[in-house]
Amino acid sequence: MHSHTLDDWRHDHVFLGAAHDRNERRTWLVVGLTAAMMVAEIAGGTVFGSMALLADGWHMSTHAVALGIAAFAYRFARQHARDPRFAFGTGKLGDLAGFTSAIVLALVALAIGYESVTRLFQPVVIHYPEAVAIAVVGLMVNLASAWLLGGHEHHHDHHHHDDHDHHDHHDHHDHEHDHHHDRDHNLSAAYWHVLADALTSVLAIAGLLAAWLQGWTWLDPAIGIVGALVIAHWAWGLIRESGAVLLDATPTREIGDAIRRKLEIGHDRIADLHVWRLGPGHHGAIVSLVSDEPEPVEHYKALLHDVPRLSHVTVEVHRCAGQH
Repeated sequence: MHSHTLDDWRHDHVFLGAAHDRNERRTWLVVGLTAAMMVAEIAGGTVFGSMALLADGWHMSTHAVALGIAAFAYRFARQHARDPRFAFGTGKLGDLAGFTSAIVLALVALAIGYESVTRLFQPVVIHYPEAVAIAVVGLMVNLASAWLLGGHEHHHDHHHHDDHDHHDHHDHHDHEHDHHHDRDHNLSAAYWHVLADALTSVLAIAGLLAAWLQGWTWLDPAIGIVGALVIAHWAWGLIRESGAVLLDATPTREIGDAIRRKLEIGHDRIADLHVWRLGPGHHGAIVSLVSDEPEPVEHYKALLHDVPRLSHVTVEVHRCAGQH
């Protein structure tokens, strides 16, 4: 007869996203691209005395900082994934980094909006050929960065664990409906930063060409205000999503409903249920069950074994004989 040791009942708490390593590598590549473009623009602006080049260089520096936060968050989460100081692992570090980056993105939108409003009432001299060339090069860099980070919502590896407490199951049929539960907010933040920069470049090119060819000098700052509002909208959405994860908000009713369907059999009833996100594609649950004739805890965990994205389960069972 096999005798269990304490180690047989232990398990790790690694709740990183399925594509964590790939996302980390791509984010570092984008950091390198953005930083190189930033240095080139600031150096060029200093040498050629171009305020437009300098302004865009310092603007890119804010995105480089935000992307750097994302890259370091990936590295720290990976290096400390099994650190016992983190009760449920480092899976939510990406949400913290995403929240921070979203704040930076909101500040960028505020700065662009302020500068655009100022230029609307106090127009500045623009060197159109140089400014358009800068915007085009910036757009190329941003499109390359967006391509590196893009498609992150739809690439998830599938892993299955047989540990009683640690299940990471992904149901292919529910993937289209539930993919937002797997969202890596850290990568989303990085993606929105490069997309915001790309949008800024596109709007700048359109505004500059119109002002250059038609003499509509007011259009450039007006388009800047529109761009600031769009970027602010993106930032607010990311702040809400990542903030909810950091506050352990219930991510979806679907997992809770699935748990109730699995466990509320006969007179068994769930008295208390907590579901929260542990990391991209990972959720935890604490279940308090009341039963006339309780089964061993392992029995209830086995019933939950095939609930998608349920990676860590704690079940407590209370005997409550009597009429329901």
